[in-house]
Amino acid sequence: VVELLTTDGLWLRGSSGARVVVSRSFADFTPQATFEIKKCDLHRLEDGPPLEAELTRDQALQYYRTMQTVRRMELKADQLYKQKIIRGFCHLYDGQEACAVGIEAAITPSDHLITSYRAHGYTYTRGVSVKAILAELTGRKGGVAKGKGGSMHMYGHHFYGGNGIVGAQVPLGAGIALACQYQGNNQICVTLYGDGAANQGQLFESFNMAALWKLPCIFICENNKYGMGTSVERASACTDYYKRGDYIPGIKVDGMDVLCVREATKFAADYCRAGKGPIVMELETYRYHGHSMSDPGVSYRTREEIQEVRSKSDPISLLKDRMLSSNMASVEELKEIDIAIRKEVEDAAQFATLDPEPSLEELCSHIYQNSPPLEVRGTHPWAKLKSSY
Repeated sequence: VVELLTTDGLWLRGSSGARVVVSRSFADFTPQATFEIKKCDLHRLEDGPPLEAELTRDQALQYYRTMQTVRRMELKADQLYKQKIIRGFCHLYDGQEACAVGIEAAITPSDHLITSYRAHGYTYTRGVSVKAILAELTGRKGGVAKGKGGSMHMYGHHFYGGNGIVGAQVPLGAGIALACQYQGNNQICVTLYGDGAANQGQLFESFNMAALWKLPCIFICENNKYGMGTSVERASACTDYYKRGDYIPGIKVDGMDVLCVREATKFAADYCRAGKGPIVMELETYRYHGHSMSDPGVSYRTREEIQEVRSKSDPISLLKDRMLSSNMASVEELKEIDIAIRKEVEDAAQFATLDPEPSLEELCSHIYQNSPPLEVRGTHPWAKLKSSY
C-alpha cells in the first residue's frame, strides 16, 4: 500500500488492488488572486471603492467557512422552530451572509457594530459561538444572554444587538459613534438597518446629528427587497437608499458578493477614520426565508423568484466558484469544511436542546452592571425578586 498523505486525499485503487492516496499539497493551490468586482454607484463622492479585490487562499477559506456556518446555523434554527423547541420571534439571515462576513472582514474587533432584530449572523461574526447563539434561541442558561434575550437580543464584545424596535438601533449607533469621537480612539461604529426601517423619522434625525458633528459612523441599509411583506417599490417613494442621507455621501453595493462588501466597507471605514464624518451604504441583498418564521415568504413573491436568486446570486456559491476556478481550493477540501460545520451545528443544537433553562431566581439578574444586589418587585407587591450582577 502506497500512501501520499496531504491536505485533501482522493482514494484510488491501483492495478494490484492496493489502495493509493493521490493528493495535492498546499503548494499546489493558488495562494492569492485578484478578482474584478462590480462598480458601486456613488452619491456625493468623486471616487469610490476599487474595481478589483485581492483575495488570499486563507481569507477565502475563512470567508467560506464563516458564511457556511451562518447558513447551517440558520437552517438548524428553522428546524428547531418547526419542532417548537425555539419559540417567539425568529428572523433568519440565510441569503444575506456576504453582508455580515464582508463587513467584519473590513473592520477591526475594536470597532463597534449594532443592528436590527435579524441579528444571528452578526452575533456569530462578532465572535459568539454557534452553541451560545442556538442556546439563546432555545432560552437556555448557556445562551449568550443566559437565555433571557432570545432571537432579537444577543450581544457580544463591541456588539450592541439585536434590537427589537424597527429603526431604534440607528440613533443608538450614532451615540456609539459619538463616544468613539469623544474618546479619540480612532474607532468607528457600523450601524445597520433594513429597507423597512429606512423611512423611519429617527433615521433622518440621526443622519442630521451625525453630519453636524462629523461622527465616525457607517450607516448601512441592508436592502433585501421586502420590508416584512411589502416590496420596496410599494413602500418607498425613492428606493435609492444610499442617497437618503442627502447631504451625506453614499455608496450602493452588491450585497451578495463578499468581496464587494469588504472593499466598500474598507472605503467607508477609511472615510470615517479620516474625520470626514458619516457615510451611508446600501447593500443590495436578499433573504431566502420570510420576514420571520411566522411568514412563509411566498404570498408576496414567487418561489421562482427565490429560486432564481439562489441559482444566480447565492453569496456562498459565488465565492466557491471563484475559489475553484482560480485553484484556491479543491472540491474535496470544501466538502471536508462542510462536514465539519454540519457536525459543529448539530453538536450546538444538541446542547441547546439539553441545557437547562435559567431558574426563576435568575430572572432579574444583570439589570445593572457592577451594582450591589437589590430587590425587584415581582408581578404583585409581595413577590420579591433579587437582582445581582
